[in-house]
Amino acid sequence: MKNYFVTYKNPVTACLFIILLGGIFVYSQFKTSLFPEITFPKIKIIADAGLQPVDKMMVTVTRPLENAIKQIPDLLTIRSATSRGTCEISAFMDWNSNIDLSKQRIESSITEISNTLPQGVQITVEKMNPSILQVIGYSLETNTQRSAIDMKMLALFTIKPFLSQVPGVSDVRISGGKQKEYWIRLNRSKMGTLGITPDVITTALAQTNFIKSNGYLSDYNMLYLTVTDATVHSLEQLKSIVISNNGKRIIQLKDFADVAVKEAIEFTRINANGKESILVAIIKQPNANLIDLSDQMASKVKELQKILPAGVVLKPYYVQADFVQEAIQSVTESVWIGLLLAIFVSILFLRSLKASMTILLTIPITICLTLIWLFQIGYTLNIMTLGAIAASIGLIIDDAIVVVEQIQRTHEEHPGEPSGRLVHQAIRYLFPAMVGSSISTIVIFIPFEWMSGVAGSYFKVLTNTMIITLLCSFFVTWIGLPVIYLLLSRKRKISAKEAPAVSVKKQRWVGALIHRPWISFVLIMAMVVSVVLVLPKLATGFLPEMDEGSIVLDYASPPGTSLEETDRMLRQAEKLIVKIPEVSGYSRRTGTQLGFFITEPNTGDYLIQLRKDRTRTTDEVIADIRKQIESTQPALRIDFGQVIGDMLGDLMTSVQPVSIRIFGNDANELKSLSAQVAAVVSKVEGTADVFNGVVIAGPSVNIIPDFDKLAQFGITPASLQYQIQTSQEGNIVGTILEKEQTPAIRIIDSGYQHRSVDQLARLPIFLTSGKLKPISELATIQVNAGDAEIKRENLQTMGEVTARLENRDLGSVMKEIQQKLSAGVFLPQGYHIVYGGAYADQQQSFRELLFILMASSLLVFAVILFLFRDFRVAGLIIGLAVLGISGSYLALYITGTPLNVGSYTGLIMIVGIIGENAIFTFLQFRDSLNTMSVDDSVVFAISTRLRPKLMTALGAVIALTPLALGIGRGAQLHQPLAIAVIGGFIVALPILLIILPAMLRLLFRNRRPQTSEFRQI
Repeated sequence: MKNYFVTYKNPVTACLFIILLGGIFVYSQFKTSLFPEITFPKIKIIADAGLQPVDKMMVTVTRPLENAIKQIPDLLTIRSATSRGTCEISAFMDWNSNIDLSKQRIESSITEISNTLPQGVQITVEKMNPSILQVIGYSLETNTQRSAIDMKMLALFTIKPFLSQVPGVSDVRISGGKQKEYWIRLNRSKMGTLGITPDVITTALAQTNFIKSNGYLSDYNMLYLTVTDATVHSLEQLKSIVISNNGKRIIQLKDFADVAVKEAIEFTRINANGKESILVAIIKQPNANLIDLSDQMASKVKELQKILPAGVVLKPYYVQADFVQEAIQSVTESVWIGLLLAIFVSILFLRSLKASMTILLTIPITICLTLIWLFQIGYTLNIMTLGAIAASIGLIIDDAIVVVEQIQRTHEEHPGEPSGRLVHQAIRYLFPAMVGSSISTIVIFIPFEWMSGVAGSYFKVLTNTMIITLLCSFFVTWIGLPVIYLLLSRKRKISAKEAPAVSVKKQRWVGALIHRPWISFVLIMAMVVSVVLVLPKLATGFLPEMDEGSIVLDYASPPGTSLEETDRMLRQAEKLIVKIPEVSGYSRRTGTQLGFFITEPNTGDYLIQLRKDRTRTTDEVIADIRKQIESTQPALRIDFGQVIGDMLGDLMTSVQPVSIRIFGNDANELKSLSAQVAAVVSKVEGTADVFNGVVIAGPSVNIIPDFDKLAQFGITPASLQYQIQTSQEGNIVGTILEKEQTPAIRIIDSGYQHRSVDQLARLPIFLTSGKLKPISELATIQVNAGDAEIKRENLQTMGEVTARLENRDLGSVMKEIQQKLSAGVFLPQGYHIVYGGAYADQQQSFRELLFILMASSLLVFAVILFLFRDFRVAGLIIGLAVLGISGSYLALYITGTPLNVGSYTGLIMIVGIIGENAIFTFLQFRDSLNTMSVDDSVVFAISTRLRPKLMTALGAVIALTPLALGIGRGAQLHQPLAIAVIGGFIVALPILLIILPAMLRLLFRNRRPQTSEFRQI
């Protein structure tokens, strides 16, 4: 390393300049997203078998599917919900499994048993990942008299193809509006007079509206395909179809039916800001750049607006990129604000503009090198990678300050020496400690690779980014910083007369403290006691939460409520929502939901967008809306969440943080127990949106044919069902080709809209002769109050009670729930309770983080042991480093911040940070022992390291302050980590300046100068 920095100053300068330019370039090329692209190990299977009863659906569809899926390798948990005619199965795979391969295996297993399933079952298999949810939402609105059919056609055949041209768009989903259909409304009186039955109509339409190949015709050297095209192309042609010709009279469709264009029957309602609307949801491809996609989509919508009919507008109601941009900008600003404040600290302590400018230039180069590395390995620019860089700023500054301060101190002690020699001397002295300290901060993140679940997936990206950042910091500080210092140095030799040497000022208070070790023991005891007292009182959570500025409100009206009545109740609720000053707009779906779910006509959701310039948080607005809706619409069951948080919940095991599962065999007993548990949970302070998990499919009317009577009149059960369906929703009997669409032809009774249950019992049924007979003479009619949905986990029936949190932490709520359930709910033999949701994920993550903390501490211990080759020294340093966690606990307790995965990560970081600083102190102490007594060596080491320790601690604290304050959208995600690290840094000062010197004196009190055991490395 002799004269390296002087010899290679120009090449290194060029490399640093290239790194700077490269970092700026890759920053502009980065894909941007809110979170890292993570493939969640969840596969959802939805089976639709018409309207089969729940018990039959369970036996014929759900169980066979469960048994087939259960055999798939890497399956951890299988969960199902069976309702009337549908079942929803969630397969949770191992996080290390190949999710695409698992999906193929599931599809293959389902195919193998398809012959055993009821005929007509439709099965859909989907991977659950963030890409299946919308990133942009538009509402299509008009102030003209355009029909719902015209608006739907405009959305499907103009807007969807136009917006699909934007690169990165996976799908454009259209919700709302009405599909066009051709209705044949039967007049039963005329049909009876003419002797026409529904079977005759169906046969005639099937024999008329078709296109079929007749075969090939060879004519000389040409081969022709002959086709009989009997398709119907217009309303008039449909009306004129001949249904019967008995030789006396030709009967056409229009003679006994009203044929017209109508809106399709759909049990959904779509609403945007109080108006019936069509929603356009943009789904992005998994690896698409969200910000670029959003910008291009905005430009495309402006182009689209020019070709849309007058009075039709496309308005955005949700743009995820806005939140992502603000969150990333907020974290980026925190990085630069913290950096500038830290530079101010260095100027204050070093009183050297050159030294401060060296630090100021070093850090951007480190960040640029980090960005190049991240870009090369395929990471995106997201809130986790940027947060990692922001959290690492304190450690980067620490590295830079230590080296600059040593160079500055060497310069002060040898003012007459040239800068090149001084820099070389300072780096040569620090290099062993630089290597050891850098490794000690890097190794603490290695055990995070063992962390599992969603927390592990996201926080491994954070810790990997921090490892990369710290490695870049080491190389830039070791090679680049000295060159930058030389570039800023004047090219003249300063004589000793001009600037006398400055020696280290002896700090007398150090000598006083090391001779009073009881003070150190008192501090140690105080820290231990603080941990014992504070830890049980700490609020606990799972993942750090963010204020997204958007709300998802799921709702359900009482089972069996009509779509019209549900819509009326919701419009009353909307009057309350629009009065909330923070609400800027909303969209509502009834009969359908965001995501991939089974949805009944009485359920749906709102997506509520809040204003940016508001004074209340999203949680406060949620509490306000919840209170008003519960007081005015008590029949509505509501559940609140934030969009991205809800999305993560959908991708994990539970949307709600509180999930209590009761397992047993009897469905009625489980229903009763669920009600008891829900009653207990609802009385626990801090719970909201408590739901007992009992979902009723709604009432049904069962029509049981009398087979003898049907046989007597020559009617088959299938014919009876067909006539009943014709009187209700109608039957699809064909399609009409119109340009790019094929509207259905629906045959339906003219009185379908006004028929009651009593009238259904008097419904006239056509006999084969064309005569009519009431259905009550052919079948028995029973009214069923409705069947409850059946939930199962790992093939065992369960009931699930869920709840949200309101103004209270997860840990204390769950502790109180467990206590009250143990005392107030008696479980029969064979029944047991499992606590799931975010609490189960939290407990698993905390167990893993405790293991990571111990593993990280052992790795730091090993690094120190290799560096100094002394068990006592390594044990002392790691013991004090772990003691620094007390500061993190106190900071979390004082600020009311919960102990979660983020803050726990901060605790682990503190071990490496204190270990790193202790390495430099002991290095100074060990070298001083060669010429000084133990007491003098301790005083000299602390006096020498006092300025860099104060600088690094204060610089790191100030650099992390913007993150700790949680200013800006998305900043709350890293707030717990920043607070924990700041608390650890503050307590690190008395540990390193008071306790460590006292312990070193006690440890080496019998040592003498010139001890060969402590020779230089």
